[in-house]
Parts: sequence; C-alpha cells; structure tokens
Amino acid sequence: MTAPRTINGVPVWRTMRRTPAPGIASDHAPIVIVGAGPVGLALALDLGRRGNKVIVVTAFEFIARGSKAICFSKRSLEIFDRLGVGARVRDKGVRWEKGKVFWKDLPEPIYEFDLLPVKAQKNPAFVNIQQYYVEEYLIETIAEHPSIEIRWGHRVTGVRQSEHAVFLSVSTQEGDYDISADFVAACDGVRSTIRKAMDLDFVGRVFEDNFLIADVRLAAERPAERHFHFDPPWPGWSSLVHKQPDGVWRLDFQLGWDIDREAAIRPENVDPFVRGMLGPGVDYDYEWLSVYTFQCRRMARFLHSRVIFLGDAAQVVSPFGARGCNGGLQQADNLGWKLDRVLSGRAPVSLLESYDLEAGMIADENIKNSSRSTDFMTPKTKTAAIFRNAVLDLSRRYAFARPFVNSGRLSAPVPYRNSPLSSDNEGFSAGPQPGMVAPDAPVTARSGEPWLLSHLGDDFVLLLFGTAAEQFMRLEDRFKGEARIVSVAGAGADLVDAEALAAARYGAGDGAVYLIRPDQHVAARWKDPSPEMIAAALSRAAGAAQ
Repeated sequence: MTAPRTINGVPVWRTMRRTPAPGIASDHAPIVIVGAGPVGLALALDLGRRGNKVIVVTAFEFIARGSKAICFSKRSLEIFDRLGVGARVRDKGVRWEKGKVFWKDLPEPIYEFDLLPVKAQKNPAFVNIQQYYVEEYLIETIAEHPSIEIRWGHRVTGVRQSEHAVFLSVSTQEGDYDISADFVAACDGVRSTIRKAMDLDFVGRVFEDNFLIADVRLAAERPAERHFHFDPPWPGWSSLVHKQPDGVWRLDFQLGWDIDREAAIRPENVDPFVRGMLGPGVDYDYEWLSVYTFQCRRMARFLHSRVIFLGDAAQVVSPFGARGCNGGLQQADNLGWKLDRVLSGRAPVSLLESYDLEAGMIADENIKNSSRSTDFMTPKTKTAAIFRNAVLDLSRRYAFARPFVNSGRLSAPVPYRNSPLSSDNEGFSAGPQPGMVAPDAPVTARSGEPWLLSHLGDDFVLLLFGTAAEQFMRLEDRFKGEARIVSVAGAGADLVDAEALAAARYGAGDGAVYLIRPDQHVAARWKDPSPEMIAAALSRAAGAAQ
C-alpha cells in the first residue's frame, strides 16, 4: 500500500491555498460556518445562493481523503440538484439500487431487495462517490458566488455570545483575530471545537464492537450492488462490500470488541479478510485502512441561542445505513431557508426553534435505525443470536421475515411528523402527508426539464393540479411575492402530466393544491382550498404561527 500524503496525521486529497488573516482585529459576517465538510459547504452554498454573506472557517488547509462518507442517497442528490452540483455527483458516482443479503457459505443470496421500487424518477436510490469529490464540487461551485468566503487554515479557539451576536476567537499563522456573527453554524464534526468550548456533550450509546474498513483497488469488474454477508466463510462475523469510482471498493469487516486497533490495520493482518472475500487469484491494492467503533449519540439540543449545531457536530451514528452525512445534509437543507428568512427580516428568530425540533427528528430517526441495525448485526447474547439466525433462515423462504433482517437500514428522507410548520391534512387517501418530502415525477415542460422536483425550486410553492387558468391567475395575484404558483395539468399548463404519474403520486384530483416548503417538504394540502386557507397555512409554514 502506497501511503498517502498526510498533514498532521490526516491524509490529503487536495491542498488548498492558506487564507491570510483579514488584517483587522475584529471582523463581522451575518453567518459564520465552522467546518468545511459536506454539511458546512452545502449550508454555505444554500445561504450564499440566496444572497447572504457567508464566511466559512476551517482549521484545515486541504481536502481530506481516507475513510469517510461514500454513499449518498436520493434525497441528498435532490438537495445537490438545487445547489447546482447534482449532475457532477451523478456523473462521477456509481449508481445502484439493488442489494443482496448472504448468510454463511451459501453461494446464492438469501434474498434481494430494490431500494427504488417507484421508478421514473430523476435520481437513483444511491450514488457511491468518495466524500472528497463531493467536497471538491461544492468548493468549486462556491467559488462562483462572491458572497461566500472560505478561510483555510483558520482555527476557532473560543466562542462567546451576547443577546444579539456570537463572537469567535480565531487563530492563524499570521496572528489571531475575532469575528462576530449574527449566527454561527457549528459543522465542525464529531470532535467539534464549538461544542467543547460551550461545554456541551453527546448522550447515547457506544456499542462494544469494532469494524475494519478496507478500501481496495481492483482491476476486475464486479456488480455495482450492495452485498452484505452474515457469518461469512472468511474472517469477521459480518461484512459489507460495495463499489466506488476509480476502481475502488469499500469492504467492511466486523472484528469484535477486544482488539489491538493498530495491529488490525496492518496489511498482513487485513489480507486474510480481503482474500477470503474476494477469492484466490484476484489482484488488489490497498487504498485506505482504518478501524471504527459504532456510536449512536446526539446533543440534547441543537439550537443554543445563536449557535446552531448540525451534522456530526450535533449527532453521530454508525456508518451502516449511510445515515451520517445524508442526515447532516438534510439538516443543512432544513436550516438554510429558515436562517435566510430570519436574516432578511421575513421571519422571526423563533422560526429557528422549528429547526431544533425537526433536526432532532432526523437525528432520532437515524439513531433509532442505526441502533437497531447494530443490535441485529452484532448480537451480544445467545438468545439474540438465536433470534437473528432464525430470522435469516426464515427469510430464505418467506417474504414476511425479510423486513426483520437488518443489515443496516439505508438512509431515507425523514418526515417531520407533527411539525409546528405543518397544517392539517384534508382527507387525502394517497400522496405525501404534511411533513413528508415531495415526490418526483416525469412531466413535460416548455423549458425541456422533464422532472417535477426541478420545477419546484427552493422557495415556497403552491403546486396546483388540473386547475383552470382563471384559478391559477387568482392565486398568482393573491400570493405574489409569497409563493410561486406551479400548475400540473393538461395542455397549456406550466407542466403537463402526460403519464398521469404526478397526480397519482400526489393523490391529487382536479383542483387539489399542495403547499411545498423551500426544502421541498409538504407543508399543507387541500382538495379544494379557499385563498384564506392557503394564506393561513403559508403564514404558519413561514414561521408566523409558532
């Protein structure tokens, strides 16, 4: 294995030019983001695209490589589309939708599953791509927005708050300075400097198990599927394999608790695991080796006056299920539009309380699923092992048992049930309920863009189905400046639902209206609303009715 270049022990993908100190003792920006991982960069790009001045500070002077996120969900791809990087991620990434579960030495999977059963959507279920590519695309897109500044090599050393501002102490090679902000977003990872400086901590579980990550380069072609093995005929109690770009494959092996972590990543000790999985005669080279421990922990609150936590700084989950980075991106998507409205004076500061609640829903859902996955994959008692093996045996023959098999429930968009921003649901028998993500569907448009979500954008939208042109004009006049009106109907509408899939996926008859939030979650829906009903729901969704 060729050792990658490192800086202070961190492997380097791309070196960035260190940013000089600002040359003043005290600086200011409306929003300062601490951390330049995918979550912090996505939030910066979202806010900058909306016209906000944003400063990102990061202690690093490089984009890191190594054992990080590789699996980005359909929901994250939808967010990336709105940020302008979705096409690059899809083009570079390895698309996959199928998964197979294996048990013991049985040559065939005990069952297979499809992660995108609803077809005819813009994005696949998942794309595998190394995190450093995603960061690179976000950074290059940020460079197109002069309102966003990334300060490389600027380390936060302290934080304090007043009623109206946050004050950060920042250290650079040229000297120290202070920066004040209306709000600070802490996206600085699991070892968050901001969280420690504010004497805050996680609560939750650390699981007594270790997993080996081996990223290997293969010349041979293999299917771009997710394969999970329970009790495989090679070392490790469970293992996982799936493909990345550039001929790299991610292999995970369960090691147990009481191990020598340094010895575990020596190539000579890893070889029996990798050779056992890949078989004889397969040439490979190590890209990266590391050991990690399962953790499922979160902060009690994510909103601390004007300091807001998200991503790994707010919670940490086990990597199985790809819930860490994807959950953090959903939190950034949740926060961006709310912070923009508060900064622009269009919403009260109290709107941010809904971030704490909804981001907590994301964390709780991901921690719940990650904990259940870990308990199933790593049974700690004889009884638990008997139960697990019985489920695996039954799943070979009976479909009813397969939902009980938990090899890492894969990331899915978290609905905001009972959100204070949602209004009552009006008697729909199908379609997304308030709090759920708006589904995609094929449409025909004069612009040529064939997907519904691409037309919703990133502001409030009233989505009309089959409505007459007169009603469209009335609503457009009534809600101008508050929400865009998008109609889905037959010939002459903004969007033509030629295959009737949009109406079917929304359970929408003629005259139905959906109110879609800027993060493309449903805020309200009606079969035949009055303007007053829409106005009340819009006010509530925008934070006026808290």
